[in-house]
Amino acid sequence: MAKIQAEKGSKKLLNAWAFYDWANSVYTLTIASSIFPIFYSALFASSDELVSAFGYEMKPTVLISIVTAFTFLTVAILSPILSGVADYVGNKKMFMKFFCYVGSIGCMGLYWFSLDYIHLSMFFYFMGLIGYWGSLVFYNSYLPDIAFEHQQDSISAKGFSLGYIGSVLLLVLNLAMVMMPEMFGFDVGETEESLNLAKFEAMKISFITVGIWWALFSQYTFYVLPKGVSTGHKITKSVVFNGLKELGLVWDNLKQNKRLKRYLGAFFVFSMAVQTIMLMAVYFGEKEISWATDSEKTTGLIISILVIQLVAVLGAYVTSKASGKFGNIRTLIFVNFIWLCLCFYAFFMITPMQFYIAAGLVGLVMGGVQSLGRSTYSKFLPETDDTTSYFSFYDVAEKIGIVIGMVIFAVVDQVSNMRYAILFLFVFFLAGIILLFRVPKEKPLN
Repeated sequence: MAKIQAEKGSKKLLNAWAFYDWANSVYTLTIASSIFPIFYSALFASSDELVSAFGYEMKPTVLISIVTAFTFLTVAILSPILSGVADYVGNKKMFMKFFCYVGSIGCMGLYWFSLDYIHLSMFFYFMGLIGYWGSLVFYNSYLPDIAFEHQQDSISAKGFSLGYIGSVLLLVLNLAMVMMPEMFGFDVGETEESLNLAKFEAMKISFITVGIWWALFSQYTFYVLPKGVSTGHKITKSVVFNGLKELGLVWDNLKQNKRLKRYLGAFFVFSMAVQTIMLMAVYFGEKEISWATDSEKTTGLIISILVIQLVAVLGAYVTSKASGKFGNIRTLIFVNFIWLCLCFYAFFMITPMQFYIAAGLVGLVMGGVQSLGRSTYSKFLPETDDTTSYFSFYDVAEKIGIVIGMVIFAVVDQVSNMRYAILFLFVFFLAGIILLFRVPKEKPLN
């Protein structure tokens, strides 16, 4: 018996789409933001300062930065090609599933992360990162396909909120494993060294739990979501680069759509700063905050990450409600103003309590700017079945922005320090606000 496809705008379809955030957001919290960075630092703590990889001697932090940058570059190049192919054959779900499973396997592969096999280890890290961002290209492009315009703000916010809640739940379990390994059956022995080895093993197990969580909970999303707008075409050599042509067509269409073009320009600028802060926040807290001890530093950074995630749930919903009352653009202007103020606040903060306050404010506006940024772009799209290419353009702009933002941050940090690097980012939020004011007035919501 054939499966009955859920109708656009139906509660079942909307919830299934949003549930993928629950599945994949564990990657960003456990792998990108908390346990893996702690694991990575501990792995190199007893080794020489430099690590040999890809024919060069470099600092461990430089190595992870290079691989991260290369991954974002790869996604930026591949996403328009793959999105064009997906639209041509009418099966975007196939590509979304592929990247999901690549990322899941990459996370589980981190269990074997080792200095002796550094290239294979970094390849697993690459797989996790490209799997996460690659699947998002197709996940985001589903939004206008599964939700009507008046539903997009709320369901986008729901997706982010589910992601924050799910990732925090798994992180709490993973942190319990690391901090109390004896309660989970790890052999802690009777010495400090054996206890540390048990904690190290618990960290590695946590990577496997992320991979399993991601693959397992994504199944409901894949079961309910439609394949895409079916065309009956098959992949051939002639359509491999069709996505690049589609990207060019999107650019041509943007020239004719003043509102979408100006919004995308504003998004590119303020997203550049937002993503840079989010990627560097933990490093800033580690270097620039006056922690009493190393133990307090580790605990404090973990607490700040949890605060950001929990407050972001509230931020996503508050922003969604505000956008319904004041409009998307006005709400984004206000959120960017808060980000701008945060840049100045971060320049002067010193104590852990000040850092926790900043974490709460970051969480509030992080959830808001991400969910509203995505749904605003979706609402501004013209009537088209080619949503994947439009969202590919959106994702490419975001990835290029991340690269530019990180380079600028690194340069300022190199010539001065991280405080001035954070402070300098206020320029991009100010520019983003100015560009948002130039976006033509929104259509009234039905």
